[in-house]
Amino acid sequence: MSHIKQADVIIIGGGIAGIGAAAMIAEQASVVVLEAESQCGYHASGRSAAIYIPSYGGPEVSRLTTASESYFTNANEYSNGQSFLQKRGLLSLACAGEEDIMSAHLAENSGPFEISIEEAIDLVPILNPESILRASIENSARDIDTDLLLQSWVKLCRSRKGEIKTGESVSAIHRQKGNWDVQTQSQKYRAPIVINAAGAWADQVASLAAVMAAGLQPRRRSAALISSPGDYDVNNWPLFGSVAEAWYVKPMGGKLMLSPADEDPVQPHDAFAEDMTILEGIDRYERAVTVPVDRVENSWAGLRTFADDKVPVVGWEPGVEGFFWLAGQGGYGFQIAPALSLMVSKLVLDQELSADEQALTTALSPARFR
Repeated sequence: MSHIKQADVIIIGGGIAGIGAAAMIAEQASVVVLEAESQCGYHASGRSAAIYIPSYGGPEVSRLTTASESYFTNANEYSNGQSFLQKRGLLSLACAGEEDIMSAHLAENSGPFEISIEEAIDLVPILNPESILRASIENSARDIDTDLLLQSWVKLCRSRKGEIKTGESVSAIHRQKGNWDVQTQSQKYRAPIVINAAGAWADQVASLAAVMAAGLQPRRRSAALISSPGDYDVNNWPLFGSVAEAWYVKPMGGKLMLSPADEDPVQPHDAFAEDMTILEGIDRYERAVTVPVDRVENSWAGLRTFADDKVPVVGWEPGVEGFFWLAGQGGYGFQIAPALSLMVSKLVLDQELSADEQALTTALSPARFR
């Protein structure tokens, strides 16, 4: 066994949450990120739909999403001079029985606005006018270059006071003499602060540290890559789908990524798509279009982890010195990552928060479960 590796902060989990926090904190403190897999962003972060939708999520998520926009749109040296956002748009559709959901969607959000069925078909020519009863468009929805964001923060972390250790699965966590000792299969790490950014495994990590669980539930989200319908060029189509979140489709490399928008509760694991779930999604999609699915080229699944109230769990564990939660981002992880990472950095480094960050700190705190 090698010597103990000392740092100011240990972050368990190398998804977008953990890497983002590490990149920001490492400007002023030494950070070690421990990722169990062989690469960062392997699970939920690597299987994201990669979309920025200001209207997606509850009030707390919406505030973090809006606050993240300026970072996304301003290129920096670590993003190769590129913006992280590209034009896409979100076309929401209401079929029979979904009209009231569309009314609520429009009433609760300022971004989307209603358009005619003819205008919707101009955007996505394969829509079936006999099935679609109402439509809305949200032009502020954009693609996120998730790989660029993750890799830019990996570079930023390493250029500061940060180290990222992959293939390091945590087996034990103990508090003693003002420090946390975190054991992996090859090394012991020590720091006064541990950040639990372990995604679907966050409650398990808390258990290792003798910290009460937050009641986080991993939920599977499946997707399939289907061939482009007919001779259509789909690249400039918006993301489109059911306003009731029964399915959605996103153009991807000249093909379409189709998801049944499933949220099946599962245990933490390396998720995979089940054939029946994909077929159910295809069936819902085909009812709304005029061109049936010709071929499924690939399928996959990821885990989106939620607290009971679907609000992220971020902050110090009450009564446990130096244990910080950064979990439960659900399906919002990427779109809130810049603002959330900055807020986490301020909390961990004990820096002054803005008024909005102070309000969010209360709303996101694990103290709400205690």
